[in-house]
Amino acid sequence: MDESQLRNVWQSRQHRDGISPLGEPLTYLMKTRLAKRVRQIGALAAIWDECIPEYIRDHTALVNFARGTLTVAVDSAAHRYQLQERLRNGLQEAIRERFPGSVNRIRLVPGQFDSLDLPDRNRPMA
Repeated sequence: MDESQLRNVWQSRQHRDGISPLGEPLTYLMKTRLAKRVRQIGALAAIWDECIPEYIRDHTALVNFARGTLTVAVDSAAHRYQLQERLRNGLQEAIRERFPGSVNRIRLVPGQFDSLDLPDRNRPMA
């Protein structure tokens, strides 16, 4: 065997790292799985901002939307009670009518928000 053949045999027997580029799988994930979810949550956030009074909205954050259940964190018991009353008195129906998907349930959970919120901006999704 000459030197080039030996080099080819040696290279073919070397252990190869399992490293592969992440660009293609991430692009696929973004286009197929996350894009629809981001659009849905964005539409829900816009409807939430329109329907909820500001004095309550500032104390809430949309946490999750899965299987027709919108989970909302509320930072105090008083605001949670006010929001529950409004949801019972027709607010939940108004949200259902405006959202093109299905919102079967709105679940309120306790939550705390840091002072990291920026003024004049919508509260980020947690």
